[in-house]
Amino acid sequence: MSNLKTGQEQQFVDNKLIPVMREAVVTVQMILFKALRETVHDRYVDQVEPYHTYLAGAVINNLFGTQPMDEAVAGFASSNRELVERELRELATRCPQLMPVLTDALRMKTICDNQDGIHSIPSLLMAKALGLLQEDRALPLPSTFMLQVRQLASAYGLIESISAVAPSEDTPA
Repeated sequence: MSNLKTGQEQQFVDNKLIPVMREAVVTVQMILFKALRETVHDRYVDQVEPYHTYLAGAVINNLFGTQPMDEAVAGFASSNRELVERELRELATRCPQLMPVLTDALRMKTICDNQDGIHSIPSLLMAKALGLLQEDRALPLPSTFMLQVRQLASAYGLIESISAVAPSEDTPA
């Protein structure tokens, strides 16, 4: 009976962890979007918005295997397929500082998808073929990944940083 309870408790923990991990993956997508949009804006100065936003969004959707919610982004991606593919091929040189966290996010997304019965290995294989995965990089623990993402999101101005507050003398230890 205790083994059954342990299994149920483990399932409960997994069910709580997967959404938090997915949130961290989405945060990495937002960080990448911000960085990529800046490089797109700098390189395509002759284009006006929403071109830069659509292109960065199309690249990220393609990389993570997600469908855009906005029909305009979907239309842009489909009519600019070659451009999106070129941007994907050049992503490692455009945003090299993000390759470690991108590697972790793609791996974590695959793990989360697997837990939910979704087969997303093709996204990981595509990232590998594009040279975006740092294959020798060890997979971090979920807590380490989430902390890393939080710090990076703070550095990119997407969230406020959390400072550790030292307990006051009045606070019991």
